[in-house]
Amino acid sequence: MLEILTTEQMYDADRKTIEAGTLGDVLMENAGTAVVDEITSRWSPRSATVLCGPGNNGGDGFVIARLLRNAGWSVRLGLLCDVDKLTGDAALNAKRWDGAVERLSPALLVGAELIVDCLFGAGLARAIDGEIADLVHTVNAGNVPLIAVDVPTGVDGNTGEIRGVAIKANLTVTFCRAKPGHYLLPGRVLCGELVIRDIGIADQTVRDIRPTLMRNDPACWRAGIHWPDLDGHKYHRGHLLAVGGATMTGATRLVARAARRVGAGLLTVVAEPAALPVYASDSPGIMTAPIANLDELLKDCRHNAVVIGPGFGIGDETRSRIIQLLHYCRCTVLDADALTSFSEQPSTLFFAIQGPTVLTPHEGEFARLFPDIEGDKLTRARAAAKRSGATVLIKGADTVIAAPDGRAAISVINAPWLATAGSGDVLSGIIGGLMAQGMDMFDAACMAVWLHAHAGADIGPGLIAEDIPKHLPVLLGELWRSLPK
Repeated sequence: MLEILTTEQMYDADRKTIEAGTLGDVLMENAGTAVVDEITSRWSPRSATVLCGPGNNGGDGFVIARLLRNAGWSVRLGLLCDVDKLTGDAALNAKRWDGAVERLSPALLVGAELIVDCLFGAGLARAIDGEIADLVHTVNAGNVPLIAVDVPTGVDGNTGEIRGVAIKANLTVTFCRAKPGHYLLPGRVLCGELVIRDIGIADQTVRDIRPTLMRNDPACWRAGIHWPDLDGHKYHRGHLLAVGGATMTGATRLVARAARRVGAGLLTVVAEPAALPVYASDSPGIMTAPIANLDELLKDCRHNAVVIGPGFGIGDETRSRIIQLLHYCRCTVLDADALTSFSEQPSTLFFAIQGPTVLTPHEGEFARLFPDIEGDKLTRARAAAKRSGATVLIKGADTVIAAPDGRAAISVINAPWLATAGSGDVLSGIIGGLMAQGMDMFDAACMAVWLHAHAGADIGPGLIAEDIPKHLPVLLGELWRSLPK
C-alpha cells in the first residue's frame, strides 16, 4: 500500500469498484467493520458517541454504531442533518440503525468514554465554523480516546491543512490507501496513529488510476541501488567532488563523511588552498584539490558527481562556480548557500540546469528561490521541480521529494531528532554519494531521505549530525540482506 491517492482518485477507485460489481453498501459495511475491528482490538466495551455528518462518512458512522452496539457497547449517535436528508448508502444504513438519532451537540459528549468522528472525511470543501467548530473544540478538550474515520474532521485530505478548526485524533482509520493529508503537516500530527484497511478495492483498480505519489519506502527505489559487483573496484562506484568553503569547513566535512559512508568510491574535497589541510586532516580516506583546478577536474568524466553549497558562502563567486560546473552536466546536488546565492536571479540557475540535479531547500530557502510558488508542500515541490528541471526536495518533518515528470514521495518516518546543525549537510552528502554510484536522481533523493530519517529515528535523543554517517552501514546492511538471494 505504498501508493498515496488524492481524494479525487479515491472517489474514482470507489466508482470503478462499484462499476465492476461491488455494491457501494458492501464497501460501506466493510469500512465500518474495519473501524470497529480497530476499536475493539484496543479498547474494551464502554460508552461511545458516534458523530455523523450528512455524507458517506456519516453512513460509515451508522455502520460503526450498529456494530459496536452488537458487540455490547453503549452507543449514542448524533447526526448533523435530519435523517430524511440522507441519500444513497448512508440513508440505507441509517434505516438499519435501531437506536436514537440525536441532534448533534456537545450534550452528546457527556459521559462518553470514546468518540468516533464520522463528520466530514477527506472531501471537506469548506472551513469548519459556527456550532460545528464549537463542537470540535469541545471534543478536543476532552480526555477520551478519539477515533477519526478517513481523516479527522477539518483536515484537508489532499493537503493536510486545517480548514478552520480540526479534530485531533488518537487513531485514524482510512481505507484502501492513505491520502496526502495523512502525511503532510499539520494533518499528520492530527491523525495520531494511522491505520490503512482494505475494504474490497482491488490493487489493480489502484494501479489503473496510475498514482504518481508514493510513501517513501525501499520498495519504491530498492531496485535502483547500484550495489558493488564482486569483481568491481572503487572507480566503478563513482568519484564525488565536494566543493568546500574556505572558512566554514564543517559543513563540507559532513558532506564528505556521508558520501563515503553511503558508498562513493572516491571523494575529493575542492577548496581554497589554505583550507585544504583542514579537510585533509578530517579523514585519511579523502583527497583534496585547489578550487582553481575545478574546471580541469570537471573535464575528467571520472569525476561524475558534485555537491556544492554547504558552507561555501553566498554571492557572485558561488553563482559563477555553479554555472561553471552545471555546464558539464555532472550529477549535482545544490544545497544551502548554492540555493540562496540565486535568490535574486533563480531563472539563471534553472536555465543552467541540464544534467541530473537535486535541489534540497528548507522552507526558507525554497521561499527565496521560488517566491511566487504557493500552496501546500506537495503542490509547491511539484511546481518547483517542473520549473527548474531538477528533483526538488523540500526538507522538514514531512519531507517531500518531487521529480520534474510529476512523480513525488513523502517521507513518513518520524525523526524529530534530526533538527540539529549539520543534519542537512549530511543529507546532501548521502544524495551525492548515491548519484555518484549511478543512481537515478529521484531515486537517490528518496533513498537518501529514507536513510537519513531512519538513522534519526534509530539514534534518537542526543543525536548530532556526526552520528548519522556512522549509522549508515547498519541501514545499508539491512537493505543488502533483504535482497533475494
